[in-house]
Amino acid sequence: MSQLKKLAGQTAIYGISSILGKTINFLLLPIYTAYLAKEELGSFTAIYAFIAFLNIIFTYGMETTYFRYATGKSLDPQKVFAQIQSLLITTSISLGAIIYFSAPALASWLGYEGQEYLFRWMAWILAIDAVLALPYAKLRKENKALPFALTKLGNILLNVGFNIFFIVFCFHVWNGELLSSLQPFVNTIYNSDWGIEYILLSNLLANALMIPVLFKLSGKFVFGMDKEILQPMWHYAVPLLFMGLAGVTNEVFSRGLFEYVLPENFYEGLTQREAGGVFGANFRLAIFMNLIIQAFKYAAEPFFFNQSTDKNSPALFARVMHAFVIFCSLLMVAVSVNLNILGGFFLRGEGYGEALYIVPVLLLGYLFLGIYFNLSIWFKLTDQTKYSFYITSLGAVVTVVVIFALVPVLGYMGAALSTLLSYLIMAVVCYFFGQKYFPIPYQKGKDLFYLLLAFGLSYLGFFLEIDQAVLQFITRNSLVIVFVLVVLWLEKEELRKFSNPLKKRKP
Repeated sequence: MSQLKKLAGQTAIYGISSILGKTINFLLLPIYTAYLAKEELGSFTAIYAFIAFLNIIFTYGMETTYFRYATGKSLDPQKVFAQIQSLLITTSISLGAIIYFSAPALASWLGYEGQEYLFRWMAWILAIDAVLALPYAKLRKENKALPFALTKLGNILLNVGFNIFFIVFCFHVWNGELLSSLQPFVNTIYNSDWGIEYILLSNLLANALMIPVLFKLSGKFVFGMDKEILQPMWHYAVPLLFMGLAGVTNEVFSRGLFEYVLPENFYEGLTQREAGGVFGANFRLAIFMNLIIQAFKYAAEPFFFNQSTDKNSPALFARVMHAFVIFCSLLMVAVSVNLNILGGFFLRGEGYGEALYIVPVLLLGYLFLGIYFNLSIWFKLTDQTKYSFYITSLGAVVTVVVIFALVPVLGYMGAALSTLLSYLIMAVVCYFFGQKYFPIPYQKGKDLFYLLLAFGLSYLGFFLEIDQAVLQFITRNSLVIVFVLVVLWLEKEELRKFSNPLKKRKP
């Protein structure tokens, strides 16, 4: 039980920083929807889908490989770090150069003629992200949660600051509404026709400023690549690369492909790219689930590897999964029943609220992604990472098939269902294979009950309409209390053990 508390503590540190950071970053959504056209938001959705996909190629599973070889392979952790970091620096520069010099072709192919600079900036963003990935992983491996959290938060604050400066401050100065004495300076750096450009530029500047900070925190290393050391790491990482590619296909293709699959005039008054902007804005509301999963992943991955040799680890992993399902199910209900408030606050432009009904589906989809992450520990601990490729490839196929089958018919909901069905199928398949090779006594009956109850309460609260606003708020949020009471009733024995661990027996 003490190990579970330790994991909860680590997750809390990562979670507070992640929640705080993502909340600050999430505040950009009202700015984007207020200051940028839907078409610009559509470009933002599509381009960042491609960045997420390419980011997997740039890091090719080396973060997880570092955890594996720095903790359980009798190798010097610092030497493992130096070898992998040297490899990542080399490949990041090489891959970045390919994208940089291919920018004109990419701009033409994706419908951004004359905007080659967007893809050159993308190359720099991807290269820097990959180079910084391992220093962040090293902080996690060494349980330096606070430095990790502060640097992540610092990066987000810089990104948000640059966005506000370019998109809001410069706009109002240029327009003569604020500090007109600064107009001559602003006119030299501000282009009123830019939108997505300032989002990418802000990201690039924020990432670049973090390079000296992360390199300082991770410590000095000797550049070098030893084939005998890297070759087994490469064999371990390759399946993870394909797992990542398939996984990101599941995560971002619904956003990246949406505008290309949606029929013309499907939504009256919206172009396909504008509809993509509406979908992308609502998709970002699922960040409330995603940030919890990300915080859990930061803490859990090194935790799982460190506990793998303990004979009681299967029972511990099962308790971790159970607690995860309960907490995330509660979060899903709390967010869903308040979507009318959250949507009104974060989605400032007209027409964005039309797609709010897909958010509970997206929340459940991300919850299954978190479940899959819990389940996937079996093939990482048994070095059978090839199964990661098989399972996530299946998920990718499901994503693409559902997008092409349902988006032309259901629009926004079709894309949301592609996320849910993909992660659901991945979780189910991973569970059955995992029980064969690394049995874990999951409480599947209770976990499934909580998921179904939470999803039902989520949509009940979302569609519940009462004329009086205060009464509606109270009634909807009473469903959160209902879920909590059910959990307290069913988990009373476990909660008693958690709060009052057994004392050592007397001889």
